[in-house]
Amino acid sequence: MRGMELSLNHTQKLRLQRALESLSSGSSSNASVTVADSIPVNQEDGVLKGHGTTELDGEVVATVCGVIERVNKLVYVRTLRARYKPEVGDIIVGRVIEVAPKRWRLEINFSQDAVLMLSSMNLPDGIQRRRTAVDELNMRSIFEENDVICAEVRDFMRDGSLQLQARSQKYGKLEKGQMLTVSPYLVKRRKQHFHHLEKYGIDLILGCNGFIWVGEHVEIKDSMIEDEPTKPDPKNNSQISIGLEEEEQTYTSLEIRQNICRIANAIRVLSTLGFSITLDVILEILDLSTKKGLDIHEMLGAEFCVLVAEKEAERRSSLTRR
Repeated sequence: MRGMELSLNHTQKLRLQRALESLSSGSSSNASVTVADSIPVNQEDGVLKGHGTTELDGEVVATVCGVIERVNKLVYVRTLRARYKPEVGDIIVGRVIEVAPKRWRLEINFSQDAVLMLSSMNLPDGIQRRRTAVDELNMRSIFEENDVICAEVRDFMRDGSLQLQARSQKYGKLEKGQMLTVSPYLVKRRKQHFHHLEKYGIDLILGCNGFIWVGEHVEIKDSMIEDEPTKPDPKNNSQISIGLEEEEQTYTSLEIRQNICRIANAIRVLSTLGFSITLDVILEILDLSTKKGLDIHEMLGAEFCVLVAEKEAERRSSLTRR
């Protein structure tokens, strides 16, 4: 996590260095370059120089640190610690910073803010209809400042900002959880970014922009199916019982809150070590913490970070043997 530093003793430093060396030796070091390194190419094939490359004294050299990528005749260097570069279809998590006419403006860890139009999302009643002036006046009842929401990148606007859409039930406002900020390069684009951890009762959303949401599981309700309204009976206390049920639904149990903090600390450990954040690795860290009998706050200690690095090195070595 940003600002998280490890105070390691001499033995822990040696163990961590040994684990990181085994990880680097297992990776393909021939494809990685630093600034001013020469990139082997065949000039007779008419190579196209892409991002992160330039020609110097008849050779193609790298101008940034990263990994060499080749697409047909195009050669470019993919930087490892780059800023978030959005693509259409990305699942992102953002925070509302402004409620403007017919739109919300979101912070998404990008050089520019994103825009979510009122016409690009489902209304609370779930009915597909034209947006009216009444809907525009009630925008703050849907999203207001500092609300955390999940959406999808729809298109790029002329000024370079992003246009989002939230026309599915899985998108919308996120509550009863916490949002973490990691480097965007740690979250790879995959087919599935929404994860339900049934064992812990947690919803995990890995945003491509480096914003990760960890919160209580919420059942996705079909807005087309509406319950029939019940008429209150003055002879009984049905209204009081309904109010108590609503309070129970809004209350988050202690076990769920502890699971949220444990999963969040696992993500913080991965971010500190610079490992890719995936569901499988997060579950392995959770199992490791429970086997060691560690409390939630002890997961951020130096010893546990070293154990996670050694576990990851062991896992990758076992994969290469196969």
